[in-house]
This record gives sequence, C-alpha cells and structure tokens, in this order.
Amino acid sequence: MNNNYLIIMAGGIGSRFWPMSTPETPKQFLDILGTGQTMIQQTIKRLDGIVPIENVYIVTGKRYKALINEQLPEVKDEQILMEPCMRNTAPCIAYAAYKINKRNPDANIVVAPSDHLITNDVEYRRIITEGLDFVASNDVLLTLGIHPHRPETGYGYIQAGELVNNATNKVVAFKEKPNLKTAEKYLAEGNYFWNAGIFLWSARSIVKAFESYLPKVAEIFRSGETTYYTQEEQAFIDEQFPMCENISVDYGIMERADNIYVMPADFGWSDLGTWGSLWEKRERDEQGNSVVGDAVKTYDCEDNIITVPNGRKVVLQGLKDCIVTEANGVFMVCQKSDEQRIKEFQKES
Repeated sequence: MNNNYLIIMAGGIGSRFWPMSTPETPKQFLDILGTGQTMIQQTIKRLDGIVPIENVYIVTGKRYKALINEQLPEVKDEQILMEPCMRNTAPCIAYAAYKINKRNPDANIVVAPSDHLITNDVEYRRIITEGLDFVASNDVLLTLGIHPHRPETGYGYIQAGELVNNATNKVVAFKEKPNLKTAEKYLAEGNYFWNAGIFLWSARSIVKAFESYLPKVAEIFRSGETTYYTQEEQAFIDEQFPMCENISVDYGIMERADNIYVMPADFGWSDLGTWGSLWEKRERDEQGNSVVGDAVKTYDCEDNIITVPNGRKVVLQGLKDCIVTEANGVFMVCQKSDEQRIKEFQKES
C-alpha cells in the first residue's frame, strides 16, 4: 500500500453549477449532494485504506489552498501542488508525477478528478485495487471505461479491442463526443465505453510517456526535480508552469501511445457536469423532485432539482423540470432544458 499514490485534479472553477458554485468556491469544495461531505472529501475517502493519506497529492489553483487546508487538514502543504495558471490536464499530471517519482520511483498512481460522483464505493475500490496490481507489473497506461447505460452524447468514448486478461482490454481508439446516431451505434456494438478521465499507471510508465510524447513538458518538470520538497519549489513552478503547452493528457499522451489499456467498470459514475446530471443522481421523491433544504414545501411540482440553505423557507407550486437554487446572494429559477444558459445568467448578474 505504501507504493500507492493518488493525484487529485482540483483546479476547475465549476461554472456550470452557478450560483452555488463560484470561482471562489467551485463545486469540488461543495456538498452538492447533501451528504455532509464535499466532493473532494469524498474523493479521498473512497480510497481510504488503499492509498495512505500522506500519498495523496492535490493539484489546484493557488486561490484554493485555504479551502483545502480547511476541508482536508490531514493533507500537508507539500502535498498541495499549486498551479499559477490553468494549463489543462497534461501539465497538471506531469507536475504531480515528477514530484512523486522523485520521492518514490516505485510508485503506482491513481489520477482522479475531484468533482465526480461514484455511488458504488465497494465496486470502485475493487476496480482500483485490480488496476493498481495491473500497472505495478506492466509498462502500461490504464484508463477506466464506464459501461454506457444510454446513447450519451455528452461524453467521449473509448473503443476496446482484444482482451488481455479477464478484466482489461487493449484500447483501439478514443472517440470524441458523438452525435446521437453514432452514440446509438456505439451502444449496440458493445465494445465502447464512456471515458471517465480516471487513470492508473506507475510513476515510471507515465514519466517515460511524457518523455516520449510531450518532451517539452517533460523537460520543464525534469529540470525542477532539485526543487521538489524544498522552499524553492513554488518559485520554480510559478516561473516555469506558464511555459507549458495547454494540452490535455488525452490528446498529448493517451491518443498517441501504444501501451494504452482500458478496464471496463460500472460503479455508478457521473461527472456531474450539469444540474440535470445531478438531478438524475440525487434521491428524488415520488413526484421526481430532488430537494436539499429542510424548509422547502412543494405543491403540484414535478421533476425539479431544488437546492437551498437549511432554514430557508421556500414554497413552490406548479413547477416542472426546473432548477431552483439559492446561494451567494442569488436566487435562481431556470428550466433544466435551458441550463446551458447559466453561464449567460452569471455574466449578467
């Protein structure tokens, strides 16, 4: 277990969940499910007993360090990797991977977003344990592919090829978000999986991949190895991180390397990218309303997602398929079908 590490990507600003999520407090630092734990707290807790807390590394923006200190006091400052600017997932992962590799070249690493929902923790832990065993003994880059339950057009897909053991397939190709007809075809063929953006690999394998496929990014973080875990680290990162190419690990490495594998999984995953996806995953009453807020009364309401502070008295009548939320001085009622306009509402508020 001491060789198991977790990289949590926690730099997003969560703009689609405004007004509850703001650039100051994005959704990974919120309890948007009403469970009593924030999304990032749940992300760490899921792997308790598989990854020691001292092996958790959180890559985030400088503005969120105080939130992490508050919500995760058990995480030391050296485990909080602060990006001076956003440069997509490849530089984010490279920074953490090179830092981990300096401390433990035998490390096996899970990379996970900080704001995704997983409802079956037992199955998730089983898959992660099996995946860590696979990457520990093979020079591979492994991604988790979620069994598709519908012809979803909002996710990228992974095309799986030959089975290499009882649980893992060689990846044939990564596919962009499809139109409905193509998504239906993927579903019918049975060897396509949703791309969850959860990765597993050894430190050696991912460092080698950066050296091969993103050599300029690799050069930057390799040159900083003498500063990692010292007082000079942040100054180096502040100077050099903005020089990194703005590129995702999917484009930069996963779509180019020849040692890519997928482990199909089904553990109640959602990226919670929209209010609609949150409504689908939260508990709902007989009328389809999902309510967080202990003083909410509904009459003749159907299929709404309602999130207001406890103690806030709200009476709703006749609403259907709406988002109702109050946070940060804003009360918003919006049709779920129009939630793509939320960024527009935010700009005008």
